[in-house]
Amino acid sequence: MSLVDHYRNQRAWRDWRQVLAELPSLGGARVLDLGCGIGDQAEVLCGLGAKVLGVDANATVIDAARARRIAGAEFVVGDLRNLPVSEQPFDGLWASFTAAYFPDLGPVLASWQQRLRPGGFVVLVEIDDLFAHRPVAKRTNELLERYVDEALVAGRYDFRMGRKLSGHLERLGFVQRRCHELPDREFAFAGAASPEVLQAWRERWELMRLLRVQFGTEYEAARDDFLGCLGDARHESLARVLACIATQSG
Repeated sequence: MSLVDHYRNQRAWRDWRQVLAELPSLGGARVLDLGCGIGDQAEVLCGLGAKVLGVDANATVIDAARARRIAGAEFVVGDLRNLPVSEQPFDGLWASFTAAYFPDLGPVLASWQQRLRPGGFVVLVEIDDLFAHRPVAKRTNELLERYVDEALVAGRYDFRMGRKLSGHLERLGFVQRRCHELPDREFAFAGAASPEVLQAWRERWELMRLLRVQFGTEYEAARDDFLGCLGDARHESLARVLACIATQSG
């Protein structure tokens, strides 16, 4: 399954109503959607009256977003560390499941902040502790912990970014309105996963090619143990999906 198909399947497992309820009226608002993927969030925001510019570094997902022809949305390929120049600041910034790709989020977030007007809003949504599911074998947990730590040291990804969002916003002077956990049928759920969610997780393991490289001959055993955990009625997720909504001071 392609990355685009993977994103399409995820839409049914997200519920943005708690976040949207915290935002001001979006009628006519200009929103910058950072790491926009195939345009799911852009479609929701445009449906509430916003004009959205979606930016993603992946040309394939941008092509998929454009193909949807979402009224009020424009999509461009771009480096999120070096955003396209805009003639006027945006009324809002939205970044869902994007921040973790920038372990050095502080300066990156500061550059995003420069695109936001005084009083504008920012929404950051991120996973915290993606692989924290129980019960898994001790060896599986050791391998995953090592993978998570190495990804952070290498600057590829911060699997524990969710818990850090509030601090990053505070240090940049944002006025935080609310940070809370979101229900999520794929990442933060109790009990056995549905067949569709299990398949999505299997595909995620395949997409994370460095897992196979780092785990070596232990890869399949670790994968099967982890998927078995998700399919177990005793399954418990310690992972969380966290949403922080804040306002630009001034």
